Amino acid sequence: MKKSFLTILLSLGLCIAYGQTESPESKYAVSVFKKYYNNNQFDSIFSMFSASTKVALPLDKTRGFLNQLKSKYGNLTEMSFQDYQNGFGIYKSAFQNGLLTLSIAVNKDKEITGLYAKPYEEATQSLLKRNITAMRLPFNGAWSVFWGGDTKESNYHVVSKFQKNAFDIVIHDAAGKSFKTTGKTNEDYYAFGQPLLAPCDAEVVLAVDGVKDNVPGAVNPMYVVGNSVLLKTKNKEYILFAHFKQHSLKVKQGDQVKRGQLLGLCGNSGNSSEPHLHFHIQDAEDFNKATGVKCYFDQLKVNGAVKTDYSPVKGDRVTAVNSPAF
Repeated sequence: MKKSFLTILLSLGLCIAYGQTESPESKYAVSVFKKYYNNNQFDSIFSMFSASTKVALPLDKTRGFLNQLKSKYGNLTEMSFQDYQNGFGIYKSAFQNGLLTLSIAVNKDKEITGLYAKPYEEATQSLLKRNITAMRLPFNGAWSVFWGGDTKESNYHVVSKFQKNAFDIVIHDAAGKSFKTTGKTNEDYYAFGQPLLAPCDAEVVLAVDGVKDNVPGAVNPMYVVGNSVLLKTKNKEYILFAHFKQHSLKVKQGDQVKRGQLLGLCGNSGNSSEPHLHFHIQDAEDFNKATGVKCYFDQLKVNGAVKTDYSPVKGDRVTAVNSPAF
């Protein structure tokens, strides 16, 4: 299917940046982009692209995209920074003939690494504050919450709208280490290859299983979530599992899964420097429109004590009740 210019997405070389304050690099690049665009200097905009983006969108296609934008919407009159989402700066962009959302990713060298345009929609406050569906922990055995909670100190995800209530979860030994021996291979890490389970009955709406696992210490910014599964509950909660082991998924898009069913194995793919589980709930399937939802598990052990309807925080050691040991 041929895509309109409003659905062109350049993701090569995507920079990873989350936060609510516009970075100096983004501010500079957007200012120059606006000047060049209004002056019809489309070749100059192309010169702002990173090397990989120039390959993805050659000069002739860049000119075509910008000419269509200019022909339909006219000059840019104002760009207002809104937030960062998945590495893109989100800008409410007023044109002579309409209002769009321009999403622009910029790297540390002030090069444009991603560009996306779509009709502007006013943000609405999520009515879903927490999960309605009862959920179990998505694994067996004892795991440790590395990031989790409501403050920046306990959870760096809080500055990102769609994943503000996310957890990053690892397995620690008695000494507090997440790996055996040197930690130089994925197999050294206790979490690597451990089963990840559906927290509730749900439908699989996304399943990705072809991204290579990283060498520990490295990350893959080309596909941030790596091998991943997105579940949809009957209450329209969307549950993201990220960073599965390559080729380990046991489900596919369209499958109906049951609580406790095996989804795949914990891995180290995507924006991940060591094997771990990234888990969060959001209120919409589209990451650009979604708001993170706080997750409470119905019954679990926290640091050895049984709790009900509890949302873990950084430092908690959590185990599913009646969970078998590794």
